Amino acid sequence: MGRDGFAVFAEDPDVARWAQAAYRAGLTATRNPDLQAKWLRHGGTWFVGVDALPTSGDGSIDGAPLAGAWRGAVPQVTRWHRAQLSVTYAGYPQQDATDTDAAHGFRMRRFSGHVDGLHAENGRRIVRELHAFILGVPLNETAACPLMVWPGSHHLIGTALRGVIGDRDPRGVDVTDAYVAARRAVFDTITPVPVIASPGQVMVLHRHLVHGIAPHDPKIAMPDEGRMVAYFRPECSNSSDWV
Repeated sequence: MGRDGFAVFAEDPDVARWAQAAYRAGLTATRNPDLQAKWLRHGGTWFVGVDALPTSGDGSIDGAPLAGAWRGAVPQVTRWHRAQLSVTYAGYPQQDATDTDAAHGFRMRRFSGHVDGLHAENGRRIVRELHAFILGVPLNETAACPLMVWPGSHHLIGTALRGVIGDRDPRGVDVTDAYVAARRAVFDTITPVPVIASPGQVMVLHRHLVHGIAPHDPKIAMPDEGRMVAYFRPECSNSSDWV
């Protein structure tokens, strides 16, 4: 991933086969009324879809293996969790009744930039999930609502997290103050960039990279089924590796 903390791999036929199978499963999932009730947010413009794709423990779906040249560039994963199905629709993001103006503005202006695995609990940020890396697989062709990343932000975030966690097991540590200050420095010093990829490609992000989703630009066509991306976040085999 180099200095920037992310990479987009070239189109791969193995990835394309997986994406085609996941796309079909994704259409079924997003049309399921129970899953819609559970996962639609922001006025129905974002299907969060945690664990919504029926992937197997080896990452395969409907007989299509999770394969490709990218696997040689990431740590070995012995078991894959069920993939998230993240779908944004035209007009993303609308403001939910439960969204404050500040929260909605943050999503519009800062793309809700965040680091995965830090859970919001009683106004604090607690380390709960120790991801090894983030893998994103586009399922359909669109430039709408791209993934946004702050290149190199993993350096600032990682330094801040190491400073507050030290030699402790990261899981359960309150990192609020260090994280908020480091993310503010990221916003102040780094210009975010869109990451555009097509089915057959994969996006790999460093676990500490600040990232989010751009609002829908009405000048960019959005497919009827929305912009569909599958995400995996396998856990580190050793908790000390995370920090």
